[in-house]
Amino acid sequence: MTSSHAQETTTAPRPAGDRPRSGARRRRDTEERLARDVDVWVASASEDGVPHLVPLSFDWDGESLLVATAADSPTGRNLAATRTVRLGLGGTRDVTMVEGRVEVLGMDALTRERGDRFAERTGFDPRALAAPYLWFRVTPRRVQAWREVNEMSGRELMRDGRWLV
Repeated sequence: MTSSHAQETTTAPRPAGDRPRSGARRRRDTEERLARDVDVWVASASEDGVPHLVPLSFDWDGESLLVATAADSPTGRNLAATRTVRLGLGGTRDVTMVEGRVEVLGMDALTRERGDRFAERTGFDPRALAAPYLWFRVTPRRVQAWREVNEMSGRELMRDGRWLV
């Protein structure tokens, strides 16, 4: 990948002798990923259950993820209607899944500094577009992280918006 935001993902299985990470280590790894990564898979559904999946750029401020998309896109409509989302980060052998509550914000709802931070981190500034875009602030309610089957047990790191580890 030649993008400045290119990420290395591990697709090869880890050695069978690898020990599962502790819950504290998984949380630390998850928080580091949220601070480092800029792209996330966004899974949403319409009110009548039609699913939609799209990659978007995001910024993590330590409490919530901020994404932006066109107000009239399937994702924009779904998030505005249902106010729920499921996010996927990482490769298939180092997964972080986030279920969250969505707050819909107009382009002028953020401080200039917050919008500038998003644009700088992601290389995308939706405020500069002619098409109507919205911000979507995702507050995590559930977080899961695992690498291999040996980490399936204990993969839930957050429940009801509270860290378990």
